Amino acid sequence: MMTQDLTVHVNLQERSYDILITSNRLAEIGATVNDWFGRRNANHSGTRKALVVTDVNVAAHARTVAESTRQAGWDVHVIELPSGETSKSFSVLQSLYDRMVEMKADRSTAVIAVGGGVMGDLAGFLASSYTRGVPFIQVPTTLLADVDSSVGGKVGINHPAAKNMIGAFYQPLGVFIDTGVLNTLPDREYRSGLAEVIKYGVILDADFFDYLEAHVDGLNNRQPDVLRKIIARSCELKAYVVEQDEFEKTGLRAVLNYGHTFAHAFEALAGYGELLHGEAVAIGMPYASRLAERLGRIDASVTARQEALLRAVHLPIRLPASCRFENVDILDKMRLDKKTVGGQLRFVLPSKMGHVETVKGVPESDVVAVLNELS
Repeated sequence: MMTQDLTVHVNLQERSYDILITSNRLAEIGATVNDWFGRRNANHSGTRKALVVTDVNVAAHARTVAESTRQAGWDVHVIELPSGETSKSFSVLQSLYDRMVEMKADRSTAVIAVGGGVMGDLAGFLASSYTRGVPFIQVPTTLLADVDSSVGGKVGINHPAAKNMIGAFYQPLGVFIDTGVLNTLPDREYRSGLAEVIKYGVILDADFFDYLEAHVDGLNNRQPDVLRKIIARSCELKAYVVEQDEFEKTGLRAVLNYGHTFAHAFEALAGYGELLHGEAVAIGMPYASRLAERLGRIDASVTARQEALLRAVHLPIRLPASCRFENVDILDKMRLDKKTVGGQLRFVLPSKMGHVETVKGVPESDVVAVLNELS
């Protein structure tokens, strides 16, 4: 049976691009790269060069991308990096600049990121800054990157003192998502990505949440048709927000941080790596929903549905025994959240399924009450 490819268009005027969602067609990516490159570089002549930036865990996928792109007429170089946040560093970025110089790369040289969010952020920042901008293509290999970091143009590296402190907004030529690569993704990483998918239903689309509830088996079994559907809809919803608040100036993009005020505090206190980001978000969403209940914004059924769906896809909804923290420490971390203004905590909270709002001036006593209730 033919795969039904899906395309999501991100409308950002001259920076617009497509997200292609397919299954088991990674070996055909070269033709798509040519199409996307030709749209922006119609007058280019001579040999086209590309640097594929990947990590050792997905090197096989990167080799497939490189070979297909070579067959499409490109001079392709590949650099494999260690996996994990340590690769989002000044020293690694310098090594990538060095490689581009060795290649005699110019402004028509494409950078292709193959990997999860770390590779996308790093390679994207390389592309945004080398000769003040070269073509950039995202090939995400994790569900979390499919539905979150590959969409929206946020790229960057870490400073030793803080994550993602140095970066830019830089949109790609396109995003190529092949659900087939998710078959090699470890179960814990796959389920971590599902947390962000569920989040989109809660914050923007009640019908999508209904679909997720009705397709739990497909989610758990990684059925290609279900994966294409949920990835496409998640990308559509992320694109909708990005189109209206590309540079995070209006505050609308903050809705994407539902559950994250709790999640980021838990992640930081646990030590990055103890909880995967999606696991922390899965735990943070019920906390935020219970806080909305306490403030009289929703009834208990909205929280109950979230908890039931998260459990059904085998995600945690409470902190594990190894991650028990003092309330005062959690509050201290929350005060560092970027939504905090003038020392007052602000949370993204639901008012019904499919709609959230940023709520300021939430009393710390209510936050503590929720922490105590769910500890």
